[in-house]
Amino acid sequence: MSSGKPEIEEIVDCALAEDLGKGDVTTEALIPGDQQGTGFIVAKKEGILAGTETAKQVFHRVDPELKVDILLEDGARVKPGSKVAKISGSIASILKAERIALNFLQHLSGIASETNRYVARVEGLPVRIMDTRKTTPGLRSLEKYAVRVGGGENHRMNLGDGILIKDNHLVALRSQGLNIKEIIARARQNAPQRLPVEVEVGAVSEALEAVEAGADIVMLDNMNLEDMRKAVKSIHGHALIEASGGITLDNIRAVAETGVDFISIGALTHSTRALDISLELEISDK
Repeated sequence: MSSGKPEIEEIVDCALAEDLGKGDVTTEALIPGDQQGTGFIVAKKEGILAGTETAKQVFHRVDPELKVDILLEDGARVKPGSKVAKISGSIASILKAERIALNFLQHLSGIASETNRYVARVEGLPVRIMDTRKTTPGLRSLEKYAVRVGGGENHRMNLGDGILIKDNHLVALRSQGLNIKEIIARARQNAPQRLPVEVEVGAVSEALEAVEAGADIVMLDNMNLEDMRKAVKSIHGHALIEASGGITLDNIRAVAETGVDFISIGALTHSTRALDISLELEISDK
């Protein structure tokens, strides 16, 4: 994955500290430290796999002696019974790492699977499915990676990645007497580098105003399909067009058919159901 290894280690270490800060009293009280075994990570539902390397990192951070074999790579379509990984070594170590490894796998695979469902709904149309910054604090790099695994693309990774003038920016600046043209000019003048300027609008008239003022991208926020089609027809070729707000699996194809260039969906990361994945333990013969 594109996130740097030190960053993954930091995220994994935080998760392990949260779960193992006081040790695993159950395992330490019951399982001999020298007892060996094998655990298989197994998918229980159909979906798109993501997070295998992060899960592997969890096991190795708990016990570098564990042998972790990834049997299916990220992006693979799993079904009930699919074996994702094999972990061999100390049973105590496997049990200590199990929950955190599965948490990452289930969460990231859920995001990849949901993203893939949205991507499939617009198959054949020239539109890009994108995420937002509505991510779990501390997990953005992993969650946005999972979106890419599912066939989507990333919007801004952080506030420094691009200029996006949203409704509250406009409220604050219009209270100072600035119009949209002056607001965009100020953004271009004060930005640290030449970045595309995107403006969020809620009406066709506002979309036209933003384009005439020099916006590179216009975000049609919570706009109905009829108005969306009018906006696309009026500004197509003069700026890129993003649709956002109220996008579901039921309406995404209709939104894509209006001709927008990309569609951003916060639900890809903020409310996706985890993919059911478990660990099944096998005991080595003495």
